[in-house]
This record gives sequence, structure tokens and C-alpha cells, in this order.
Amino acid sequence: MEAWLGLEIGNSRLHWAWFAGEEIQVTWDTPHLSRLIEQQLAQCKTFADLPQEILSPDLNTSRLSPLASRLLPIYIASVVPSQTALWQAYPEAHVISLDKIPLSGIYSTLGIDRALAVLGAGEAFGFPVLVIDAGTALTFTGADGDRCLVGGAILSGLSLQLQSLGQKTANLPSITTPEILSLPERWAMNTSEAIQSGVIYTLIASIRDFVTAWWEKFPDSQICFKGGDGKLLLEYLRSLHPEFTDRKIMYEPNLTFWGMRSYLQSFQ
Repeated sequence: MEAWLGLEIGNSRLHWAWFAGEEIQVTWDTPHLSRLIEQQLAQCKTFADLPQEILSPDLNTSRLSPLASRLLPIYIASVVPSQTALWQAYPEAHVISLDKIPLSGIYSTLGIDRALAVLGAGEAFGFPVLVIDAGTALTFTGADGDRCLVGGAILSGLSLQLQSLGQKTANLPSITTPEILSLPERWAMNTSEAIQSGVIYTLIASIRDFVTAWWEKFPDSQICFKGGDGKLLLEYLRSLHPEFTDRKIMYEPNLTFWGMRSYLQSFQ
């Protein structure tokens, strides 16, 4: 396969990858699109016609020149139906179907992002594998050595928990993850740090519990973190529990795109 774009539509942002064949050249994120862009997508005839607000600054003119005269296919994995609908106007949009993912045991309401991420992780590092996606939601998704879905769990992610306390209470402040520069004191002496302590230490305890339970079932399995808060939470996990430093546990942000690649390869 020649050049193509992968688009993961998450709850908060659009995640993009430009592939040259099987290799990722560059990744970037953009905000969700408004309905005003739908007509522009329908009129796209070449790559150069794509709206500028969805393109990365790293896609400079010299890299784009071989692509500018043709329309690149975009393969879409989405958990936001309203955003998916906008891309129906784009002539080369291909929405990835859950029932075509080459894993067994998938249930009908499994998020396509979770299915692709665990597929990508398994193809890259071997099955069994557990993926921890720390985005708007914090999800755990595992597959066994037979490429069969074991299952998982979903809870509110770091940013969502911090924001909800500020939005749903009268006197508590809203906190964003960029304000958290280091692991907070467990026993806080002000309200802001008390919120950070409560949310972060509870999340890390949950992650540690799920990881420990997974390794009891699959002792040699790889654990992969992804998502906007994945790197931060993995750092906190290792800081609090150094025994995880030497185990097979890592951060890899591109698992969903690797899953898209594997999905496309299965049709070749």
C-alpha cells in the first residue's frame, strides 16, 4: 500500500498519522471539526485540497509534493459518531468496522479504538498483551496468546476526574493535568493538592491492581500504555512502585495506528 492517513477520532481530539506504506512518517493531533467543514471535505479532489486546520506543520511542502496531486485514503477509527458523520463527505474515507478486526471474542459494543490498540500491541510485541489507554477514559483491554479478547475495564481518566470535581462541586477548583508538575504529596495541606492526591493515588492503585492481576494470568505478557496521560501515569506508577521498572511495561502512543496497519494487512 502507498501513502495513506490514519485518523483516530477520540472523545477530546483527532489523532492523525501519515503512513508511507507500512511506516509512520509523522503523527499529530487536532481539535474536533465543526460541521462547517463538511462541504470542503466533499469537494476534495487532491491531498492539497484538505482543510489546513487538520494538517500538521511537520508536513512541509517538500514532503507533500509527491502527494499533493492525488487524494489519499483516510482510514478512520472513531468513538464519536457526530465526528464520523462529517467524513462521509470525503471521497476516500474508510470507516474501520469492528467485525473485520482479526481478533476473536470481540463483543459488539467494544470501542474500535480499544480493539485496534490491542491488535497493534499484540502484532508489535506478541500476544498475550494488555493495553492501558489513559485518555478521557482510562481503559484496560487484554488479549490472550490465541489472539482472543480476554476483556477489560473502563473508568474515568485523570483529566476527567480532575475536571469533574471542579465542575460538579461548589467550592472545589478545576485542575488540569499541565498543572501537575510532579507526583503530589499524599497527605496534602491545601485543597488543590488534596484533589490531585486523591485522584492520582487512587488511579495508580487501580492501575497497579489491574496490572498485577493481569500478570498473575499471563506472567510474561507485555503491558502497553498509550493516551494523552499514559506517559505521566506510567512515570507515577514506576515512582511509587519501582518493582515495575524492570518488568515488560512501556509507553507507546501509536498502538491504534499500528492496529490500523494490521487491519489493512489482513485484507492484502
